[in-house]
Amino acid sequence: MTVQGNTVIIDLGLERGEPDSYDSPQRSTYPGWFPAAVLAVLVLLTAGASAAPGKPPFTEVFGLEIGTADAYALTEDGQLLAQTGGMLSAYELSDGETQWENGETKPAFRLRLGSGLILMRPWTIGSRDPGTSAVSIATGASQWSLSGNVVTLAGSPTLLSVSQVRGSGGSGGSGRRVQGPIDAIDPQTGRTLWTVNVPSSAALAALPGPGDSGTRMLLVHDDRTMAVHDLVTGELLASASVPPADYDPANPVVVNGTIILRHPGRPGMEFSAYDPVTLRNVWSQPADGAYKVQPCGFLACMTGPMGMRAIEPSTGDVVWNQRGWRGIQQYGTQYVAYGSAENTLPLGLIDPDTGEFQVDLTGWRPVNGTATEDHLLVTRPVEPGGRTMVAVAQPGVREPRLLGTLPAGTGDCQAASERLVCRSMQGRLVVWAYGGKG
Repeated sequence: MTVQGNTVIIDLGLERGEPDSYDSPQRSTYPGWFPAAVLAVLVLLTAGASAAPGKPPFTEVFGLEIGTADAYALTEDGQLLAQTGGMLSAYELSDGETQWENGETKPAFRLRLGSGLILMRPWTIGSRDPGTSAVSIATGASQWSLSGNVVTLAGSPTLLSVSQVRGSGGSGGSGRRVQGPIDAIDPQTGRTLWTVNVPSSAALAALPGPGDSGTRMLLVHDDRTMAVHDLVTGELLASASVPPADYDPANPVVVNGTIILRHPGRPGMEFSAYDPVTLRNVWSQPADGAYKVQPCGFLACMTGPMGMRAIEPSTGDVVWNQRGWRGIQQYGTQYVAYGSAENTLPLGLIDPDTGEFQVDLTGWRPVNGTATEDHLLVTRPVEPGGRTMVAVAQPGVREPRLLGTLPAGTGDCQAASERLVCRSMQGRLVVWAYGGKG
């Protein structure tokens, strides 16, 4: 974009990095919408002709020197946690003020947060277990170190120390494949509270309890036994036999309290649902080509080559169908539909209750982080290796609203309230202010 007098000249050709899909016929799937590029032109021309230059859309608040392998994370209460080498530090996102520093930590692959702690597993070579170290988010004090991988279950303060089966999807999945003893860990002391033994292997997932009873632990053992345990005591609450299946981090899946398992049936694959309290089989139905099920709001979305269908998990009734969708991903309270099973081709922001297409995201990439309560930040390169465009996607507005551009080489961003944190090619982690406040 260049400015000559009061005239704004914009180059939006494909040679500048515009995705080919912007000119492809599938855009007509949603008739009556302005293409994103045309909308951007109108907005920028209007602004250039009628308004004096205003405040820049992005203002650098502060920056840190950081290596390409160094980890960082954002907290819900507005802190930036960053590790450079062995130094772990916390900063206020609002102004960059250092809250604490801890130089006793070993470089970790990533910073996982749970129960008021930063859970860190150091880099390691080979199959040797590096263990898990815990650091207080509030003070930066080292709390304890344990062998094994200490993981969290959504909705529960209890930490679990597990030995994970290799290739089971990592510690951040909705479920985990584990083997050996599962130890419940006291977050404050690292003390073992109880132990449940897994003789061979099992898929592990969180299971919401009825009423206010809290989260429970769901295990599906490779001997075809499904079991539910209390997370406070470890007590076995229920068990039942289930069909043989490939029990893994994505199977079974818990959706709105109902357990859904994909398994071989007669003659083809089937989905079966189980009551979360009694583990009674409440329905079974043919998979009809669907190879994956995942939560989408209160519904269960089943995906395959023929598209996506959303069902009521407690009954199996179909609520909506979308033939062109191949994946779905949640960002805070927002849901994005994808045109690829690998979730690499964003289609748009959707309403998971109705399947309604809300905001066209063709060519944009969603940004992870904590600023997703009522909107979603999305990015798109202006040109390969060049500047990065940033926009806001919000239900009720059919196209992303352009905020502005970030410097060349900006990437690996996370969003927070009125802040965008990104790496730069110059080896810096930069915190940008947006949304009208510095």
